[in-house]
Amino acid sequence: MAPRQVNLPLPLIGAIAATRGMLGAGIGLLVSGKISDDRRRRVGLTLLSIGIASTIPFMWRVLRKERHSISHLTS
Repeated sequence: MAPRQVNLPLPLIGAIAATRGMLGAGIGLLVSGKISDDRRRRVGLTLLSIGIASTIPFMWRVLRKERHSISHLTS
């Protein structure tokens, strides 16, 4: 089975990468012990929430483009 290819605009790729970074930073802050517990939790949960919330519309857009690409190939 050949790998699927989806063409995405560069700004969308950058936005996806940025949200992945926020998600990772949020998780990192939640498990680290370098700053005070209260501040770490607030910042970590904020970054984690932004990362998770932004994943849904981005993934929806990518999957929609993928389905559109596949339908053109089979037509």
